Amino acid sequence: MTKTNAARLLDSLGIAYEVREYEVDPDDLAAESVARKVGLPPEQVFKTLAARGDKHGVCFAVVPGDQQLDLKALAQLTGDKKIDTVALKEVQPLTGYIRGGVTALAAKKTYPVFADETIELFDVISISAGTRGAQLLLSPADYLRSTSAKVGAIAKEK
Repeated sequence: MTKTNAARLLDSLGIAYEVREYEVDPDDLAAESVARKVGLPPEQVFKTLAARGDKHGVCFAVVPGDQQLDLKALAQLTGDKKIDTVALKEVQPLTGYIRGGVTALAAKKTYPVFADETIELFDVISISAGTRGAQLLLSPADYLRSTSAKVGAIAKEK
């Protein structure tokens, strides 16, 4: 696999990670399926969503694969009155990544990152490598440091 920008960024920061590749099914990009393919429980595989608030604009929300984003909780954390996920057609122009391959690492622009607090429960988490078919496994502390993420309770049951 060619190195993704996300992997290059981690290299430049001296952060250790493992790349885990998997078979992509374009009809099933669900985090639970990715988790199964990389051999981790879904709560350890974090998905990155692009959202836009009414006051502070675009940000990334990072939530466990078995949960969904709680927009009210995210708005509280970002200081926005109203926040929503960005339309699919806007994801790539804003982030440089396609659906199923979005990561806060080395995105087109540096947006604020908000991660669900459960990220700190694990020794290792998995995030998208910035392309479909590859995940990066690294420590939550390294991920939070490399993205300057703010942690809070922003996930809820599906």
